Amino acid sequence: MNSLAQAEEYQVKTRTVTDTKTVYGTVQAAVDVPARARISGTLQDLSVDDGSSVKKGEQIAQIVDEKLNLQRLALDAKIAASKSNVDNYQLEYDRAQKLYERGTIAKSRIDQLETQLIVAQNTLKAAEAEKAVLEQQMTEGKVLAPSSGRVLDVPVTAGSFVMGGEVIATIAQEGFLLRIEVPERHARSMKVGDEVLLGAELVKEGQAAEAGHIVKVYPKISQGRVVADAEVPGLGDFFVGERIQVRIAVGERQAIFIPLEYISTRFGLDFVKLAADNGDTLEIVVELGEHQTVDGKPYVEVLSGLKDGDRLVHP
Repeated sequence: MNSLAQAEEYQVKTRTVTDTKTVYGTVQAAVDVPARARISGTLQDLSVDDGSSVKKGEQIAQIVDEKLNLQRLALDAKIAASKSNVDNYQLEYDRAQKLYERGTIAKSRIDQLETQLIVAQNTLKAAEAEKAVLEQQMTEGKVLAPSSGRVLDVPVTAGSFVMGGEVIATIAQEGFLLRIEVPERHARSMKVGDEVLLGAELVKEGQAAEAGHIVKVYPKISQGRVVADAEVPGLGDFFVGERIQVRIAVGERQAIFIPLEYISTRFGLDFVKLAADNGDTLEIVVELGEHQTVDGKPYVEVLSGLKDGDRLVHP
């Protein structure tokens, strides 16, 4: 190595590093929304299956109650009869009015017919209102998607009988989270905003690892594990429930990292050269740890053998 390279020195400094841990996270829907039946009846049409994508308000099933059709026929007949009664009472009332003007009948007869006409008109209105309620019930046989997203589960089949309030499909609302579980010893070090990196095996060639961040840390420890939710771009491309390898921060510590170029290895041992104040150099053995890349240059952690302020020269 030339004299210029040998003259270059590197001053050792302790810096704070973040320890990371590889764990598995599970892809979860941010919100699971059930699409429920509003009436009881037979499930005739079912247009979705597990994995289907739906939009809010889209019809995904049709429930038919045959009793409602019979009730509508009965109400149609009732409305027709009520209309006939109204027409008859209206005709009699008009005829009685003319007779009263000629002085042929008494005023009490007019009042009686007027009362009967009003009762018939109210009966017609009640039947029409009852039919409107029935038609609304029949409209509620349409099962609509309560939210946009992906169908996770369809527990019923076409042709089966369903009750009002029964779940027809469960929809994963658009937006997915990564649910992470780590040992409770890391509970104090995890916090909202910490970075989360997807495992390297899931990153396409030539692309950087997808980075996300923790959005929620649950306060309850279950079976010795801390649960947290993280937002990571692109989770919609994975299956709900899929386990993904991720790296998370689990704490900070003080460490010494030096450029890899200041290390020489002989006989299975790693050496560095220390610069003394009198201009001499001293070669010592060091114990190395993990490797990192800083500003595009390889660095290595020194576990023992160096301290703050030491000056290194090229081997």
